[in-house]
Amino acid sequence: MGMTWQEICDDPLLAELPYKIESDEWGNILMSPPPGAAHSNFQGEIIAHLLRLMKGGYAQPEYPLQTAKGIKGIDVVWVSIERREQKPEDSLVHLLAPEICIEVLSPSNTRAEIDRKILLYFGRGAQECWICDQMGTMSFFDPSGHLAKSKLCPGFPAKLGKE
Repeated sequence: MGMTWQEICDDPLLAELPYKIESDEWGNILMSPPPGAAHSNFQGEIIAHLLRLMKGGYAQPEYPLQTAKGIKGIDVVWVSIERREQKPEDSLVHLLAPEICIEVLSPSNTRAEIDRKILLYFGRGAQECWICDQMGTMSFFDPSGHLAKSKLCPGFPAKLGKE
């Protein structure tokens, strides 16, 4: 049997590892290399755009969400004040997905992996999921499929890094 998320968070050896840590549905630890500079730059740019364009909520990185397949750390989210307040204060993870969940692709990501994550986020109540590829091109999705642009944040640019 794997570890609980509390045990993973409390483990001093795991805290020292330079990896992004998630879990699968059995509590097994999943580790991936830390993201590179471009990944971090895109996260920062996405957050800056969300803070400028959206009101009534928060733009956050590395959002811990309990899914049907374990704990996932969403690269960037936009979550309304109301939805964020639904999380119990003593909980380490969120059970309800933010309205917008965004994955920034790394060289190690596969399309199948990202598609699975998006389905998990929609399964927890996300209204839109976005993907930022390694060139900064954005793709927008809602539960019905691909969108030409975000319905929740229609002013969000289709390409990052142009400023």
